[in-house]
Amino acid sequence: MLKKDCSDHARGVQFTMCRKIVQNIDFEVNGNPPDLRVIRGCGWDDSNYLGRCYQRSGFGGRQEVCSCLEDYCNGSVGVTTSLTLAVCTGLILVLSRLMYF
Repeated sequence: MLKKDCSDHARGVQFTMCRKIVQNIDFEVNGNPPDLRVIRGCGWDDSNYLGRCYQRSGFGGRQEVCSCLEDYCNGSVGVTTSLTLAVCTGLILVLSRLMYF
């Protein structure tokens, strides 16, 4: 897992939260195909959205921005979880075929 120390300073500002942005790009823009992007990082915010989510939309796409206050709270499902699920699904399929033959 890639972890970033959000106590680092950038341009003199101290990070106060973790942020996750999910961008939906609905159609081709500048030769790039429609896409879904997830951006994780550190941030600071003095608004009412601290520790909450909000949505923005505009021409060609939309995004949801979420912030959280605990360390590493903007993570994703680990590869090991996905791999375990795939192996279990394959095993169930093999066993179900064996039962019918």
